[in-house]
Amino acid sequence: MKEEYFKWYSPNLSREIEMLVFGHAGYPVILFPTSMGSFHENKDQGLIESARWYIEQGLIQIFCPNSIDKDSFYNKKIHPVHRIQNHVWYDKMICHEIVERVKNNTRAAKVVVAGCSFGGYHAVNFAFRHPGYVSHVFSMSGAFSIKSFMDGHWDDDVFYNSPEDYLHGLNDGELWNMDIILGTSNWDICFDANLKLSKILAQKDVPHWLDVRQDREHDWPVWREMFPHYLSRIKFF
Repeated sequence: MKEEYFKWYSPNLSREIEMLVFGHAGYPVILFPTSMGSFHENKDQGLIESARWYIEQGLIQIFCPNSIDKDSFYNKKIHPVHRIQNHVWYDKMICHEIVERVKNNTRAAKVVVAGCSFGGYHAVNFAFRHPGYVSHVFSMSGAFSIKSFMDGHWDDDVFYNSPEDYLHGLNDGELWNMDIILGTSNWDICFDANLKLSKILAQKDVPHWLDVRQDREHDWPVWREMFPHYLSRIKFF
């Protein structure tokens, strides 16, 4: 299984970014880490290994950038307006420095976005903010409101990065063409958040799959089961 390491200076973030890429060819999959996770977390926790067959067959390439959560949502030393601004710059980095460069690797000219826990938030938020770039979104135990990180602060940047708030008014036709999976379990600490987002999608008649696993914890073992299962939904040819 081919593995490459990349490091570059991001003009959107004004800092260096690190990323691992797995695979030699195939459908591009942007895989976000969990809360404050590093670019190698998904490898360390076995999520990449769970997708080995798809990678070695040349069906997918997985791109694992690091997060800047420590400087955005989790940085209590700065004002919430600066927290959300840092995230907006991160979104621009993902979009312009990664997605726009790899989306044409296949005929679909789109990417898959995925992530576990807070990575599930990042995947869903990116997909809904940029539906024209995303064919599939696989959220595994995500939550979809960022109000708890903002200490009561509310502005347009907060609103347009909180999917359970802005989704109500989202009418981009590409949303209805997207394969949306909300993976969770009845023991998941994010179970209610997934039910809520699923309800909003259902009210808009947006096709999606609320995948509720039984008696599983909010942890890597169930995500390692979900990820290869969800990858099987991609139409590779």
